Amino acid sequence: MIKVEWLYWLVGLVFVVMAVQMAADRSNPKRWTSAAFWGLLGLAFPYGTGVANATAKNGGWTLPAEPLGVAVLALIVLAGFNFLGKGTPVTSTTEEREASATRLGSRIFIPALTIPLVAIVCASVLDTSGLFETGKATLLGLGVGCLVGLVVGMLVTGERKLSVPLHSGRSMLEAMGSALLLPQLLAVLGSIFALAGVGTQVGKIVHDVLPDNSKYLAVIAYCVGMFLFTVIMGNAFAAFPVMTAAIGWPVLIQQMHGNPPAVLAIGMLAGFSGTLCTPMAANFNIVPATLLELKDQYGPIKVQIPTALPLLVCSTVTMAVFAF
Repeated sequence: MIKVEWLYWLVGLVFVVMAVQMAADRSNPKRWTSAAFWGLLGLAFPYGTGVANATAKNGGWTLPAEPLGVAVLALIVLAGFNFLGKGTPVTSTTEEREASATRLGSRIFIPALTIPLVAIVCASVLDTSGLFETGKATLLGLGVGCLVGLVVGMLVTGERKLSVPLHSGRSMLEAMGSALLLPQLLAVLGSIFALAGVGTQVGKIVHDVLPDNSKYLAVIAYCVGMFLFTVIMGNAFAAFPVMTAAIGWPVLIQQMHGNPPAVLAIGMLAGFSGTLCTPMAANFNIVPATLLELKDQYGPIKVQIPTALPLLVCSTVTMAVFAF
């Protein structure tokens, strides 16, 4: 049985390998601190397995959580004080890339399309095969899809050296920087808000403001709340526990007997419309602008707003009509 922890270890190994590359890149003025950041992150993956085993009492090796907490604080310091730098990417010339693009044409998209195709096959066909850890077929399918996509990409381009995609990945990692971790940090922030009772307090405010049994106003409050909290926090997964504890579960589902899958799924969609409108969702909106070297770093957001607002309206209307 393939366990999801193995995928996490592989991700950690990739970060460690790229950290070694950064340490050896003398063109990066911050090579040692950059290597320390990504190396600590990579080592946190296998170490986290030991912490999880100790917390859940799963057996296997167990490790104390305190060093992992120190590592997280070190990552925050390295990123917060701008200790991450960029080296000179090991890549082909502009002329070589243009010639390769002309030669490959639309075939260049085959590796990217391979990833979701393999993930879908693993999630739908191999989920009950016993090959994957129970309940983890989708995530493991994504990991397998990435590995297959890497192989397909090397075959399509005719590349034979594994170091080439590793160097390219390292260059992209340096371009994205610490923004790569923002979704995970914001999701954790949402969990902290939920444990702190923020959702309960928001629910009390909403209960005092909304008229009793006003289904449509409650739907609007939930969807717009998901939108606004996502804009503020940058991640719908961070907004979800807060707004669901405040309105989604106690009001729309328990009090007004809404269909739970419909209410919660459409509520997430309303939150995703907020993702399109916020620079806090850096990995979606700011990082692409950096990678594409756009003149306006907020260009993606400006283009996406005309889609996001109608999506919010459609989500609200859909929930009001079909979720009850």
